[in-house]
Amino acid sequence: MQGLRNEWEAEAPQRTCTLEDYQGAAPRWCPGCGDHAVLNAVQKLARDKQLPPEKTMVVSGIGCSSRFPHYMSTYGFHGLHGRAFPVACGVRSRRPDLHMFVVTGDGDCCAIGTAHWIHAIRYNMDFTVLLLDNNIYGLTKNQTSPTTHIGEKSNTHPRGNVLPPLNPLSVTLGITNASFVAQTVDWNPPHLFNTIRSAYEHKGTSFVRILQRCPHFTQHIFAEAQNDMSQCRLLLHEDGIPLDPQLQRLFPNRTAHNPNDLAAARRIASSEDAYPVGLLYRDPNAARYDLQTQAGLGRSQAEKMAATEKWLSRYEL
Repeated sequence: MQGLRNEWEAEAPQRTCTLEDYQGAAPRWCPGCGDHAVLNAVQKLARDKQLPPEKTMVVSGIGCSSRFPHYMSTYGFHGLHGRAFPVACGVRSRRPDLHMFVVTGDGDCCAIGTAHWIHAIRYNMDFTVLLLDNNIYGLTKNQTSPTTHIGEKSNTHPRGNVLPPLNPLSVTLGITNASFVAQTVDWNPPHLFNTIRSAYEHKGTSFVRILQRCPHFTQHIFAEAQNDMSQCRLLLHEDGIPLDPQLQRLFPNRTAHNPNDLAAARRIASSEDAYPVGLLYRDPNAARYDLQTQAGLGRSQAEKMAATEKWLSRYEL
């Protein structure tokens, strides 16, 4: 299918895109929302990689984070709550030429979309998943989400959440055929950008959890980690997320971690002493279902009809 992708890409006019070419409608997120930083990083990546806007696709579900397609001047699909993954898989199965991003939130992905999330990771189709996790349902105004910590008060739990939170990293690392799992924070733009860039360059489903501040409902959640970077554990390795040595010093808590070690990745994801920041796991050899679903895309109409007739003739009496 690489030849078909190259053929489609050759049809695109040769030009140089600027940052403005990727800027859509004016973002309507709250001032100070971490979503702004993620949007800026994706737009910068698109410019640096010179992704043709007409060959770039952003798919989302429902939530504050899922307003993302409106703010990118590319193709977008603002879907139903929890349904970003099946839409993305459907698009990817027929359009191997597109550069694809899936933007979702902790409620959208980890609650109503859980089944789709699990199977999308297993399918390992080629797109970048950005999970913007602010530990709350923000768009619908302050309800407990699957990642809300015990004791946090919300409109659904005014006396405090009583259940332990779901860990998106541990869940994803426990899914068969996971191929790229990373975590970053919205308040460190260089690491955020480098993580998204590494995720985009990976061939397969790249899952990036972004610890994202909500200034309206959960501004206190990541405040201590933002002010005290020792609460984040920077994962370092030559095959991990690159970061300038000068910027690495901002993280006093640094750990060498080989992202090829799945068992170690699971241990780090489950630790509660600090937020792991970096690439937890990567398997470039994981099977990709989209390489199967794209079979036949280059066939002519006559070839497709002949193949259909061949299979239907099996049922003739």
